[in-house]
Amino acid sequence: MARANQGETGTPQRDLDGKVAIVTGAASGIGRATALLLESRGAVVIAEDIKPSVQDLARDGRIEPFVGDVSQEETAKRVVERAVERFGKLDILVNNAARIIYKPVADMTLQEWDAILSVNLTGVFLHSREAVRVMASNGGGAIVNVGSYACFFGFPQIGAYAASKGALAQLTRVLAVENIKHGIRVNAVGSGDVVTDLLNDFMPDGREFLANHGKNAPIGRAARPEEIAEVIVFLASEKASFLVGSVVMADGGFSVQVGPTMM
Repeated sequence: MARANQGETGTPQRDLDGKVAIVTGAASGIGRATALLLESRGAVVIAEDIKPSVQDLARDGRIEPFVGDVSQEETAKRVVERAVERFGKLDILVNNAARIIYKPVADMTLQEWDAILSVNLTGVFLHSREAVRVMASNGGGAIVNVGSYACFFGFPQIGAYAASKGALAQLTRVLAVENIKHGIRVNAVGSGDVVTDLLNDFMPDGREFLANHGKNAPIGRAARPEEIAEVIVFLASEKASFLVGSVVMADGGFSVQVGPTMM
């Protein structure tokens, strides 16, 4: 479980007191770690996921689970409406939900392609659109999109995922320049390999694969979800007040090295 950061006095940071956040893909991994960290820093959180197990995150009115498919327009509308109805506003949106498939483009079906882009890109568009409409009328907010080193680099067999993350980087920039006039900061995290359940739907040893692949980064390991959550929460906070349209790479140096990589 993520714990609140400790200040110099040893007291937990509560710099997000009074903030209202939505985190998608919150049932496990980066999303879960982010929801818990936001709550520990003072925010109330609506934790959204298609998996009913997200309900395990319920925390005495501080974290409210929401079961829904991020790729559906109605889900985006309902979850933002829930934030406004329950808490009166929305300050933070973390677009974290994502899917991946390992298959060469030549072997991929249209259904498989659409399934990846509908979650990784269309879901971000829909949730961001609804969030911006509320945030603009409330004086501002922060949107953080969870990307990947695949925002900038391509690897064999992840064509749909890489396309979605490349587009995510561009959508982040466009949303940022459109909405900073409303006091809405939009940024992204370019995460590297993180030991999560992302690959578990089609790979029995998905977590082990990610841990091993992370060893190809200069840092020599994959990240823990909590490490990426720290970057996300930083971008969502006023500490990142001058960051607009940035893709902050948190990939252990993967994107700055020169040389062969392994997939």
